[in-house]
Amino acid sequence: MKIALDVDGVLADVIVPWLNFSNKIRPKISKNDITDWDFWKKYQINQYDFYTELSSCWKNWNSIPPTQESLSSVTKNLLKLGQVDIVTARERSTDSFVKNWLNHHKIFFDNYVSVIDGPMKADLDYDIFIDDSPLNTKKFLKNNKTVILYSQPWNQHISDNNVHRISILEEAIEKIKTV
Repeated sequence: MKIALDVDGVLADVIVPWLNFSNKIRPKISKNDITDWDFWKKYQINQYDFYTELSSCWKNWNSIPPTQESLSSVTKNLLKLGQVDIVTARERSTDSFVKNWLNHHKIFFDNYVSVIDGPMKADLDYDIFIDDSPLNTKKFLKNNKTVILYSQPWNQHISDNNVHRISILEEAIEKIKTV
């Protein structure tokens, strides 16, 4: 079994340092206010600025918190189910920072795969995708892929019966065993 495991929003809570930065220069936003993937439109934030700022958060990778404790042991247990690859969409310039973060948090995985755009992940050869993006989820479903959606405020509107929703990564292990 081949499992694609996302980083931003599933392993790394990168929105936290971005909010810390943004809230110093713009009206305050909380994580729970981010109810849409393209929330930056609602707050009149330029798309280019948002993605540039989010990428720059990775330069200070050691300030990015994990989404939960125990990620190391959970990813180790995921490996018992099959091949686990980190599959992430990002600027290539941040790959080394992400790899440092993964190493620092002792995240277990087989391969690191980086794509330019999130929905491109659905074109890759994986049996299961663990992700938080509603856009990626739609493409996974369109391509008849199995998706485990890591719950975040920006994906609560996804309610497809073919989506396996989890609140913590440990839940993915049981979901994978039943898929």
